[in-house]
Amino acid sequence: MRTDDALVALAALAHPTRLAAFRLLVQHEPGGLSTGQLAEDFGLTQSTFSTHLAVLVKAGLIMSEKRGRQMIQRANISAL
Repeated sequence: MRTDDALVALAALAHPTRLAAFRLLVQHEPGGLSTGQLAEDFGLTQSTFSTHLAVLVKAGLIMSEKRGRQMIQRANISAL
């Protein structure tokens, strides 16, 4: 991993909610969790939680995939 990429990833994980979400997604590999389930688990609205997810996606730490009507979030293990 390049230094710049590592710094972006570490900055994304510096927030307690994002770190906890990433750890939870790692535990739920390879199936992932829906955005709604994650937001519910953390007691946040979907829009608030989506902001945190966007930071993790931009850092390359998680991937989103559409399954039916749900967005499933998965940890990008290879980014580590």
